[in-house]
Amino acid sequence: MAMDADAAGGDGPARVRWNARYRDRALPEEPASFVTERLPLLPRTGQALDLAGGGGRHAILLARHGLDVTLIDVSDVACAAARARARAAGVAVEVVRRSLAVAAVPPGPFAVVLAHHYLDGAVWEAAVAGLAPRGVALLCQPTVRNLERHDRPGRRWLLEEGRIRRFADGWCARQPGLEVVELTEGWTPQGRHEARLVLRRRAG
Repeated sequence: MAMDADAAGGDGPARVRWNARYRDRALPEEPASFVTERLPLLPRTGQALDLAGGGGRHAILLARHGLDVTLIDVSDVACAAARARARAAGVAVEVVRRSLAVAAVPPGPFAVVLAHHYLDGAVWEAAVAGLAPRGVALLCQPTVRNLERHDRPGRRWLLEEGRIRRFADGWCARQPGLEVVELTEGWTPQGRHEARLVLRRRAG
């Protein structure tokens, strides 16, 4: 059964924009291969945070994996879909309608942090800072080279090539115990150019 919460305020333009987008476009239902292929790396218990989780495709996967999942998204449409899908799947997902641009990231500790196609370096760092010992963060974002083949996402939502490494180096320097498990940039089998980063907090 899905649980829900609403933390509104200060996010009007983004809320309107994403509600309109999700009304006009079907929300993906199948989890991305980036996430499914890395499930063996993830703890099977603890809290998980799905940043800008949309319709819940990854939150449901993480809940089935055994995690207690909180999904945060600015869109009412996406949150309603996530709640309905979680109920239909018979898993518990806490769905919070909130703009991560104006509200603080929950403090954790988190066994898993996921940001799939959501770009905000400050939010990423705050979420990664909440990783528990042995916690894992999965971050995946298209880069500017993706524009060679696709018009979307637009430029403002794309990472400069090499930026993901600079993020990782800075976070690891500022956060003792944080280590890079995987860092790649390149074309995926689905034809997107993505930066992919997996981080882990060492025990102790």
